[in-house]
Amino acid sequence: MARKSGSSSQKTRPLVRAAALRLFARDGYAAVSMRQIAAEVGVQAGALYRYTPDKQSLLFELMQVHMEELLAAWSDVAGDGSGLEQLDKFVRFHIHHHLDRVDAVFISYMELRNLTPENFAVIEGLRADYERILERILQDCGVTQDDGKMTTLAVLAMLTGVNTWYRDGGRLDRAAIAETYVGMVRRLIRAS
Repeated sequence: MARKSGSSSQKTRPLVRAAALRLFARDGYAAVSMRQIAAEVGVQAGALYRYTPDKQSLLFELMQVHMEELLAAWSDVAGDGSGLEQLDKFVRFHIHHHLDRVDAVFISYMELRNLTPENFAVIEGLRADYERILERILQDCGVTQDDGKMTTLAVLAMLTGVNTWYRDGGRLDRAAIAETYVGMVRRLIRAS
């Protein structure tokens, strides 16, 4: 298969990432070959190595970009406010941000096992940074240090779980789901 007419590195690199994201989310990292990614993009398999050293690097890049974008997006909206105001904002942010990135979220949770130890350590560090944000917010809401980590992980699991069942066009829209979860998280930490 020849290179597509008019293709360039600036056009093709994002196409490679998008194809890998779709295929990894649909079929799983282990089941997807570089040849499949190339076919999806419309280039020869050997041409992929102009855009990524290997499949592992591609998986790592997808996860790293997802986590870095998540952290940057929270930084943009965090602002000031009381602990409860920040908690409500975090819940809404997490749900809306993640529902717009279903494939990236799925890969970031389900494909951790396929990272090399070095890549895993980097992604775990980014995830820990995000967890610390919520942990600090929960502390500001009065959640004790002893329960802080467990509560943080429980809240994140609950919020991220929306991605497994929510579908556009359902009984509740995204905003209603987010507000329902604000109430559930407040009840979880026994906040009024």
